[in-house]
Amino acid sequence: MSSDSHRTDSHSGDSLPVIDLSAADGSPAERAALHSALHRAATEVGFFHLVGHGIDAAETARLTSAMHAFFALPEADRLALSNLNSPHFRGYTRIGAERTGGRSDWRDQLDIGPELPAHRPAPGDPEYWLLEGPNQWPAALPELRAAALHWMDRLSEVARRLLHELLTAIGARPDFYDPAFEDRPALHLKLVRYPGAAPTGGGQGVGAHKDYGFLTLLLTDGVPGLQVEMPDGGFLDVPQLPGAFVVNLGELLEVATDGYLKATNHRVVSPPGGAERYSVPFFYNPRLDAHIAPLEFPHSHHAPGATDDPANPLHAEFGWNELKGYQRAHPEVARRYYAHA
Repeated sequence: MSSDSHRTDSHSGDSLPVIDLSAADGSPAERAALHSALHRAATEVGFFHLVGHGIDAAETARLTSAMHAFFALPEADRLALSNLNSPHFRGYTRIGAERTGGRSDWRDQLDIGPELPAHRPAPGDPEYWLLEGPNQWPAALPELRAAALHWMDRLSEVARRLLHELLTAIGARPDFYDPAFEDRPALHLKLVRYPGAAPTGGGQGVGAHKDYGFLTLLLTDGVPGLQVEMPDGGFLDVPQLPGAFVVNLGELLEVATDGYLKATNHRVVSPPGGAERYSVPFFYNPRLDAHIAPLEFPHSHHAPGATDDPANPLHAEFGWNELKGYQRAHPEVARRYYAHA
């Protein structure tokens, strides 16, 4: 998926910007163009295509091949990995069991995080520590574990580099948030299948929402469905750009910059008829106990203020946001393992 030529482009009203991360290694003029394009994309749209990231076609093929093999397993084998088995919200979610905006999403998925021992919070410790723990893997597909964990490692490198360039683009210290990602960042990977429209005719593959972390890097398969909300309230279809990730900024960056950087609503409309759509979102999230300090940058006096949603309060300590998101999306798991769900 890598790109050999710099193609950092501005966007028109009916397309997303294209950012070439390889320009970070270019001449001073190429770096300046990269930072100018990143600044516009992050403050005006909050979404862009990312090329020049260094992930190659073979790595991508290993992951997508293992993902398709997983969803081709018999349903009983997938349900054996149900996230109802996991207080860490890891494992398989059957079609219609995840919720966004209080409504069922017509998709199924496998949730994966860092491979860690189960963390049992001590008395008085934050409940969110229970989110740390092992994944659930199908014994018949050892290649899935290897491909998924490799993908998380590689995309962590890309996301870290991208975050450094983004902070540089707005005049901040590039390593300002490095301490928040030290030790055990709460990285999150989903392997997602949208199996056509629901029998009821509903079109919600996943409802409109913002991501609550720092950055999301999305791999798509070319089947349409992803839509991004524009300033006029309409939704823009996002076609696949071969070799590119679709990147969006999360709410923590919007709050940390007092609204200068933009987190944007997006949704997935179910593919028509019997068509299937596959996607792989990777969420670059900090450590659960990281406190997200306001970002120091020279443009802060131009910040318009972060979006205030009383129904969706954001916490400075990331783990509470992560736990809240999981509990809303997977209420059955929350009721089983969490006292205050």
